[in-house]
Amino acid sequence: MSYAKRDEDSDFGLFTHLDKTAVLQEARAFNDSPINARKCRLLLTKIIYLIYLGEPFNVKEATDLFFNVTKLFQSKDTSLRQMMYLVIKELSGIAEDVIMVTQSLIKDIQTKQETIYRANAIRALCLITDPSMIQGIERILKASIVDKTPSVSSAALVSSYHLFSVAKDIVKRWSNEVQEAAHAKSGGSGFGAAAFGFGGQSQSAQSQVVISASNSTQYHALGLLYLIRQHDRMAVAKLVQNFAGSRGGGLLGGGSSPLKNPAAVCLLIRYACKVMEDDPSSTRRIYEILEGFLRHKSDMVNLEAARAICEMPDASSKELYPAISVLQLFLSSPKATLRFAAIRILNRLSLSKPAAVSPCNLDMENLITDQNRSVATFAITTLLKTGNEASVDRLMKQISGFMSEISDEFKVIVIDAIRSLCLKFPTKQAIMLTFMNGVLRDEGGYEFKKTVVESIFDMIKFIPESKDAALSNLCEFIEDCEFMKLSVRILHVLGVEGPKTSTPTKYIRYIYNRVILENSIVRAAAVSALSKFGVYVEDPAVKQSIKILLTRCLDDSDDEVRDRATMSLALMQDTSIAKQYIQDDATFALPTLERQLVEYVNSPLGNDQEFNLEAVPVISKKQEEEERRRARNQETSSPMLTTQTASQTGTPGTPSAAPAAQVGVSSIDQQAIYAEQLAAIPEFGSFGTLFRSSVKPVELTESETEYVVHCVKHTFPKHIVFQFNCTNTLNDQLLENVEMTMQPEVDECGLIKVAEIPVQKLEYNVPGTIYVAFEREDEGDFSAVTFTNTLKFEVKDCDPTTGEPDPEGYEDEYQVEDVEITTGDYIRPNYVSNFAEEFESLAENEVVEEFALDKERAPSLKAACSSIIDLLGMQALDDTGLPKSNSVHTLLLGGIFLGGVKVLSRCRMTFNATTGVQFELAIRSQDINVSQVVLAAIA
Repeated sequence: MSYAKRDEDSDFGLFTHLDKTAVLQEARAFNDSPINARKCRLLLTKIIYLIYLGEPFNVKEATDLFFNVTKLFQSKDTSLRQMMYLVIKELSGIAEDVIMVTQSLIKDIQTKQETIYRANAIRALCLITDPSMIQGIERILKASIVDKTPSVSSAALVSSYHLFSVAKDIVKRWSNEVQEAAHAKSGGSGFGAAAFGFGGQSQSAQSQVVISASNSTQYHALGLLYLIRQHDRMAVAKLVQNFAGSRGGGLLGGGSSPLKNPAAVCLLIRYACKVMEDDPSSTRRIYEILEGFLRHKSDMVNLEAARAICEMPDASSKELYPAISVLQLFLSSPKATLRFAAIRILNRLSLSKPAAVSPCNLDMENLITDQNRSVATFAITTLLKTGNEASVDRLMKQISGFMSEISDEFKVIVIDAIRSLCLKFPTKQAIMLTFMNGVLRDEGGYEFKKTVVESIFDMIKFIPESKDAALSNLCEFIEDCEFMKLSVRILHVLGVEGPKTSTPTKYIRYIYNRVILENSIVRAAAVSALSKFGVYVEDPAVKQSIKILLTRCLDDSDDEVRDRATMSLALMQDTSIAKQYIQDDATFALPTLERQLVEYVNSPLGNDQEFNLEAVPVISKKQEEEERRRARNQETSSPMLTTQTASQTGTPGTPSAAPAAQVGVSSIDQQAIYAEQLAAIPEFGSFGTLFRSSVKPVELTESETEYVVHCVKHTFPKHIVFQFNCTNTLNDQLLENVEMTMQPEVDECGLIKVAEIPVQKLEYNVPGTIYVAFEREDEGDFSAVTFTNTLKFEVKDCDPTTGEPDPEGYEDEYQVEDVEITTGDYIRPNYVSNFAEEFESLAENEVVEEFALDKERAPSLKAACSSIIDLLGMQALDDTGLPKSNSVHTLLLGGIFLGGVKVLSRCRMTFNATTGVQFELAIRSQDINVSQVVLAAIA
């Protein structure tokens, strides 16, 4: 016997150099009499290996091999028969006439003996049976579902689950049998050895395995029951109620619930959460069920129930207490899996409700030294979210010794948590900055170092007191930084923030060192950083020093470095150019600019008409960063308003064409998406360029009503388009020919309806879009108009289970909330870099008036600012959107009125706790008529 080490790179040793032709020749062994069970098992294993390896079998080879394998039906060897069924299933997709073995499979299924391969025969039969012939085996499957042998019942249930997609109506008729299987008293959890078909045992040993095997019949039966009833909300709710028993688990962990299988109970908990999500009114009833399952005898059920309660929206501390208490007990469990599951749930909860998790802090501190580094990492990050200011010092000391023992992936998680804690407790920035500087000097990969550097960037941005120390730490880091991308980013931040510090000269040496020592990419970044010092710093001596350093860069070997140095020297000599290209904080809304350039290039007028750059919104760089940040936050934390995505396109008026505001998309990007979708509709092709769209859809119904309707207003040069996003939440109704009737409160409103695109069909839970377009008779008329809206449609009742509608329907209508066109719909937000200068230049077209808002309408200056911004639809400038004083504030606004007229507003406000908000509103624009129209929006 050889004791040499096996080749670990070989796949299966014996089968490494297996040849398909040789295996096909060996298949003659299946015809031997008597059958050599051991030889045939080995041969079947080779066939399976070839199939899994992707070896191609043509139809003739597969068919011949398939029928050779079927000769093994005469063998009584259990393990051989199990292997035979496996090969039959794999070859059935290639071979022809596989239906010929149906009778042999049925005979094996109906045998009276306690054979272990009955479950295998069921799976093979369902796989080879054509969908049109399933009725022929319906009786056999129904009998197998209620079979007393767990493995047989589970095999029939799982096979039915897969058949549901091709024979939905037939499987639905088995509901009673499935219900009976779900109530089976034979408990247990998981799969038995018999269910997997392990062979090589004597018949008596295998019988013992069958008898003692723990089954998952209830788990499979519950899953199939839900699949049958998933489109009927009431049926799903009843399913949860019936199987939950009295208050879920009951005091003894079971209550009157028929489910004894822990996996089935966990599945039931998930279905209960789905019921609660679909029907918010059931929250209290579902919570009682979940709370009962916290006392179940199975650990996995306790954890699943606790997780479900912790993920309940708007759960109070009192409601969370039982779940957190259970998780707290698991934190001290000797099993690492339970500790990990509990701390992970608490970690996720700490993101939204840190105060509720804080009672577990002492137990979590004990986990910092846990041998399982995953548990320890979660404990650290959770403590960083739930700890108070007094515990920061102790936590940071514990983390310092902990960081060297974990991988980079865990280090990134810890650093992210420390960044959040630092922003939460700014007074502790010194100790955290020291920690950050320390880990920067440790060994680590790019992602880890990048996370640390970005954390320091956030400290510079949001904690001004840390700026000098943080910039010094970054300067030291780039002296030995091995990652070029990080060096470039740090140099950019030094160029932006360094000139604003009290001693900017101390950073110049570190930046110029990069020009001397680094590669061309880093040198180019360093030149750009130096140019910002030369432009921003007012000290002549500093400017002269920068000019000398940049002049030396003109002899650099790289053309990019030379070009940047040349441009920087030119900017330093001409302050007007520097102000325009370096100091100006304004930028174009890039998605809108891109869209309008594409429209201009593709215009049939060609380039005869000059591109109107004034029509592109101008925003601040800070506003652009805020838009992107808000979009990223929405992407991870907010549900979508509708299920529609931006990439979905189709015929207008159909469900697939319903555009909606999306998560993870900024308001500027969303406007570009709306413009693209509206341009694809022929009826709106002559309306011209989209001027603006509503920032947020207006809800015209409650979210719990039978029909949910949102409205988005789109303003064109002479037209206004109303987009109604509609959803039918009734699974027993189909709506056809859905249209919106809009009636203005004043007959002579100056608007004429020119287009209407209804929804042809509105199915259950599938969004659709209605468009109604109006044209303004007088281009100079910007009056506010209110519309009453009625949804009209034809209703066809449907079978909730099959979704089939009745052939005959009836007319019906549904009243929704009013929609108003305001002055703000004619104004687009616009950024102004120098408000004082621009405002002064428009003095001749000023209108001023004083107003008052009572305490109910404006309980604070912040609320008053939000109301005025929403009403006028303009952009708050110079960080005036959020008042810094509680009594006096000046709100500055900028916008572009329809037609390209620049509008500026200055609102001086005072707040009194008794009388409310008093304010003076001054409107200036390039047209006195526009100023008067905007002022009238407040009046």
